[in-house]
Amino acid sequence: MLLHTDVPTQAQLRRLLADRTPTSVSIYVPTDPVSANVGERIELGNLAAEALRQLGEAGVAKRELVAIEQEIGDLVEDEAFWRYQARSLAIFATPEGLTTFRLPNRLLSTVVVSDRFHLKPLLRAVTFPQVALVLALAQGSVRLIEVSPDIEPAEVAVPDLPRDAASAAGRSSLADRAPIRRIQGSEGRKLRLRQYARQIDQALRPFLGGIGVPLILAGAEPLDSIFRSVNSYPQLASTTITGNPERTPDAELAASAREILDDLYAGELRETRQLFDVRLTEGRALLDIGDVARAATYGAIDTVLVDIDEVVPGSIDEETGAVTLSPAVGADQYGVVDEIARRAWFAGARVLAVRRDDIPGQGSVAAILRYPI
Repeated sequence: MLLHTDVPTQAQLRRLLADRTPTSVSIYVPTDPVSANVGERIELGNLAAEALRQLGEAGVAKRELVAIEQEIGDLVEDEAFWRYQARSLAIFATPEGLTTFRLPNRLLSTVVVSDRFHLKPLLRAVTFPQVALVLALAQGSVRLIEVSPDIEPAEVAVPDLPRDAASAAGRSSLADRAPIRRIQGSEGRKLRLRQYARQIDQALRPFLGGIGVPLILAGAEPLDSIFRSVNSYPQLASTTITGNPERTPDAELAASAREILDDLYAGELRETRQLFDVRLTEGRALLDIGDVARAATYGAIDTVLVDIDEVVPGSIDEETGAVTLSPAVGADQYGVVDEIARRAWFAGARVLAVRRDDIPGQGSVAAILRYPI
């Protein structure tokens, strides 16, 4: 588990997207990883009070109001919980329980009460997590480093991670010239390095499983290519931090990793916008919120970009996808664009939660279709 962030796994996200509880409260609070978060705790209390007000106006039973109030109140007073925070805190509460995620993205203070959770801001953490792990790999050592915004990089302990290449091969030194099944010289050295890389990959598997954040390799040849040849983690970045990581401080590796992350996300957005422009000329792209809602309902969306900050209150017909907008947020409404994202995600679409400036047309939503409709 990472030290300061809880980026949701696909299974956790699926559970939240599927949840339907009449008294669902979603709260997002910006936090500071290096402060006591006193102001943030006050803000959480204020947002919780607003949620309870909306629920009360909707006629929710008092016992359910008390349950939610106690859960959030307990969280506000939990000193150990507030000791380690990231850049935003997401809270999802019902009378039956409360779930939190410490997110690496800076999000706006938000409270939404509905029969489903408001998840667009959370999707931002999945789309562009701003968190990475750096695998500093050399023949003489290996270490895993957590990189997060506004937080000093920290080495993460991984059970069963080999100490170095020689010990992974069961030898005192890679210079040991004893033959291995008649393989000697450079062939034997590559074999030992591959054993080393494979042991590292195996040690990382249970740790990385479900985390879903980029893994950035720091190292030099031939270990760079050898590790990539045995790696089983799908989020291994294609760009390597070159050089010998044994001589590179963690802070310098973290700075290089952040540049790689920025380039990775900028490239993904650029390619998506270019594809949108092409599909628009082919009749396979949409900008109108009503059109996108229908496409999401019919499972026709390949990729959808949604504004993480805006809440468009209303509802979407379960069968036709017709949108009905509401003049105000309340417990009997939900975020229309949030619901578009949910339907698209369950239909297998790629959902990119972005800032408005990154959406083609700079509206609330834009979609690339699988086929014209």
